[in-house]
Amino acid sequence: MRHVQAVEKLLDFLPSSAIKSLVVFVGKAEFKTEKPPGVYAISELINYQQGHTEEVLSLNRVQFCVGRLETTRLAITRQTDLAHLQSLERRLGRKKLN
Repeated sequence: MRHVQAVEKLLDFLPSSAIKSLVVFVGKAEFKTEKPPGVYAISELINYQQGHTEEVLSLNRVQFCVGRLETTRLAITRQTDLAHLQSLERRLGRKKLN
């Protein structure tokens, strides 16, 4: 939910209906229980996309959004990943998410 809120804030010129929250498992990752709505294996993502064919944004608008997201994101480093995991552990009160 926080990720969606952050994206909505950054892309405040878009209607909130244009922003979807999906979790995609890749590789050998498996969801251990029944998957909640919005959770997919990578092999299911194409079917999801094919079921959503209405054009919401032009290609130019998508490229603009990607550019805005890329220029404001944190660096892609192991250190950033660890800091994110530590933040989640503090907030959620869990031990060792990684």
